[in-house]
Amino acid sequence: MSESRRTMNLPRKFSQYSLLRRHLPLVHEDLSTTYARNLHKWLLIAPIIGILAGLAITGIAEVLLRKMWPPVLAYYLHHHWAIIPGLVAGCALTGLIMQFFTPDPNQHSTEEIIQSYHEHEGFVDMRSFPQKLLAAVTTVGLGGSAALEGPSIYGGAAIGSWLWRRLSRIPRFRLDKRDRRIMLICGAAAGMSAVFRAPLTGIVFALEMPYKDDLAHEALLPSLIASVVSYMTLGVFFGSEPLFNFSSAAVYTMKDLGWSALLGLLIGVIAMVFVITFRRLRRFVVQWDFPHWLKLTLGGLLTALCGLAFLWIYPGTLVPLGPNYEAVRDVLVFGHTSRELICFGILKLAATAFTLGAGGVSAMFVPLFLSGGSFGIAFAQSIVHSPAVGLYAAVGMASFIAAAYKTPLAAVVFVAEATGGHGFIIPALVGAAVAYAISGDASVSGDQRLHGVRPTVTEEVHLHS
Repeated sequence: MSESRRTMNLPRKFSQYSLLRRHLPLVHEDLSTTYARNLHKWLLIAPIIGILAGLAITGIAEVLLRKMWPPVLAYYLHHHWAIIPGLVAGCALTGLIMQFFTPDPNQHSTEEIIQSYHEHEGFVDMRSFPQKLLAAVTTVGLGGSAALEGPSIYGGAAIGSWLWRRLSRIPRFRLDKRDRRIMLICGAAAGMSAVFRAPLTGIVFALEMPYKDDLAHEALLPSLIASVVSYMTLGVFFGSEPLFNFSSAAVYTMKDLGWSALLGLLIGVIAMVFVITFRRLRRFVVQWDFPHWLKLTLGGLLTALCGLAFLWIYPGTLVPLGPNYEAVRDVLVFGHTSRELICFGILKLAATAFTLGAGGVSAMFVPLFLSGGSFGIAFAQSIVHSPAVGLYAAVGMASFIAAAYKTPLAAVVFVAEATGGHGFIIPALVGAAVAYAISGDASVSGDQRLHGVRPTVTEEVHLHS
């Protein structure tokens, strides 16, 4: 731009000052370059997503964790016979909701959000939004082996996508289609942050979620803001203490790091076998020519049998059903034999496969986290003979999530935030890295991709099955 042209753009009252006439256009040019990405718009949009997602997740958590699951669990523990009709009814109801009130009964939760990110530019169909949240409540609240992260990630991401449609009509925000994907991830981060009271986990998990080997970098700033705001919103109602708090010691030895690597290797193999088995089961169920509600009814029956089998072998308050938040505390705080923990971990994985493989509406972050912790404590007690069971529980938790979800950073951050075990970050990183490498590209998500690589035609069929 010529000097005369720049001068013409200055207000007339300033044009008489030669110094201003010379330097103000340069300042304007520098500021335009500095703010070319228009990042300041997220200072308003991201907090709105955070508040809306935080309120939505608070409602879901209130219903499931305070009103519904505690009395259902107490009844199951006092009347074991009720587990079968309770789970069969809950899964059948979920199947009926998904079959008759949603466009595609197999599209929901985290999978729908990842697919939306890659294939639909962040668009989420809100017409079935309430039905899918209700189906998640019936899945988890009556004993299905899943937790709240599924509806939380879906709910937050859907809110972000919906808000884009509203705000894109307002010229001052200058939102384009690329911003819808950013707001989708931003909402997913807010949902994850709120449900686990772990804002950093929400950020990292949402950024890692679309890819097996990369991050959705473009959503970093809005995800950071929305996660903190949603965490604070839920904290008003539920408090801000770690969700699964347990004592940790920052002291570990080089020998512990070696054992952590070995545990990561074992967990990586277990996770790979579980993921491959789950994906094959899920593909079979989707292709099975039976009504969706009937598939889920059978899944509920098999899930119930897993719970009954464990209570028959080890009577008590520990049972591999429902969101299992109380089981995390039980496993971490109270002493259990290695055999009991291994049996619990295996049956928890089986129950999760039957619930979600049959079409249950939620996700398996907590089931994998809990199973990994159970195997980690058993490893510490039986192989290492170490009193630092918390250390190996943390390593097992991080390793299983890293291997199965392909989110190694989120796995370690989650262990630190949700359990309060900050002293275990380095051993958890070692275990998670080994488990991630050993498990290869096996992932519980069929829609997760390698960065920059589009699926082949054959892979497309597998992704949508």
